[in-house]
Amino acid sequence: MGIEPGRLHFSWVSSAEATKFVDVVKKVTSEVKALGPNKQFVKKKG
Repeated sequence: MGIEPGRLHFSWVSSAEATKFVDVVKKVTSEVKALGPNKQFVKKKG
C-alpha cells in the first residue's frame, strides 16, 4: 500500500495506563500532523 514512514505506529499500552495512552496519542497525532497530507492520496487538480 505504500504507507509513508512515520504514519504507522505501534505501542503497547495496558488498560491501566490511561496517562501513557494519552501521551502516545498526543505524540502520534502531532507527528502525523507535521507530515501533512499523505501525498499518495491527495487528488491532483486538472
